[in-house]
Amino acid sequence: MIGIIDYGMGNLFSVSKALERLDVPYFISENLGELMQADALILPGVGSFRDAMERLDQSGLADMVREYAALGKPLLGICLGMQLLFEESEENGLSKGLGLLTGRVQRFPGVTAEGEVYKVPHMGWNRLSYLNDSPLLNDINEDFVYFVHSYYVATDDREALIAVSRYDVEVPAIVGKNNIFGMQFHPEKSGGLGMELLRNFTGLAAKGRRYDE
Repeated sequence: MIGIIDYGMGNLFSVSKALERLDVPYFISENLGELMQADALILPGVGSFRDAMERLDQSGLADMVREYAALGKPLLGICLGMQLLFEESEENGLSKGLGLLTGRVQRFPGVTAEGEVYKVPHMGWNRLSYLNDSPLLNDINEDFVYFVHSYYVATDDREALIAVSRYDVEVPAIVGKNNIFGMQFHPEKSGGLGMELLRNFTGLAAKGRRYDE
């Protein structure tokens, strides 16, 4: 059973509908005990990093997510949910994240090295380029996915980069380390490729073992 974390800032409807289309059982909850029992967790997110972390901290969900990740059970962050997995963000002043992955969330410059202005937020379809093997990529070819974001992750941990895209700068699009995964784009809005990525993630939960061993 997949647990979707409800902390008041997630795209719960679209994620849950995607799981329904995959015929994957799920529940939506803010209850710490219920979520700890899930076979895998999804942390969605839309909005401000600082606001999201405040809600997670105040509800006890931040510590629960860290505890859950330490069990080696699959965890997936989507969009803002992916950014929350990292150490810190510059959005609305520097604030700490969950610290499960190494890196800082920062805003797109909006100006290229050549001085050309480009639109922020990054909104639209961009192609993925795969960098490292991952069970999320099993039998999936590179294709386009749908992004909506003004901030991206800057990280020196190249091993955690499963796939990247390009929007002036290199954008970590899929990240992963052991049992912890993140997708900067919206897989539930990314057509067939997005659905297959979600299917592969839910397949990890079905195997019922630790993924950090």
